Amino acid sequence: METGTMGETDEPAWVELPGGLLTLRRTLLLIWTVLLAVVTAAVLGLTLGPAWAALGAFWLAVLAWGWVLLGRNWRSWRYAERADDLLISRGVLWRKETVVPYGRMQLVEVTSGPLERRFGLASVQLHTAAAATDAKIPGLVPAEAERLRDRLTALGEARSAGL
Repeated sequence: METGTMGETDEPAWVELPGGLLTLRRTLLLIWTVLLAVVTAAVLGLTLGPAWAALGAFWLAVLAWGWVLLGRNWRSWRYAERADDLLISRGVLWRKETVVPYGRMQLVEVTSGPLERRFGLASVQLHTAAAATDAKIPGLVPAEAERLRDRLTALGEARSAGL
């Protein structure tokens, strides 16, 4: 029985993360940088003079730079289900691709913290016998995270029967 997703060229069909994770991360960046800009401007303006308050604009430059970097990082995350393993790829400058064989998975959990729940997101955490191959797929829609957990659990049980 062939399982997994394959494209027309026998290459894995990569699935990208939904946009909710990018929205969450950019919202946090916006909140923190604006807060830091206001505090910096207020403290420097009151202690050193109004001209020094302009240094609070530094945080607005950090906001612009971080906005672009978060978009690039979010676009780099993807995963693919193959017949015998799950591939997870991420990274902009240093690409990292993790291969998790279904037969080596010991635990698959779906987690969702308070901010993730607020934005309708969940993460899938894969645990294997070797700690170095543990993997995480963040920012999934909860229904997709549960579907992936159930599928990986079923495939893991089927593949580990020979061990």
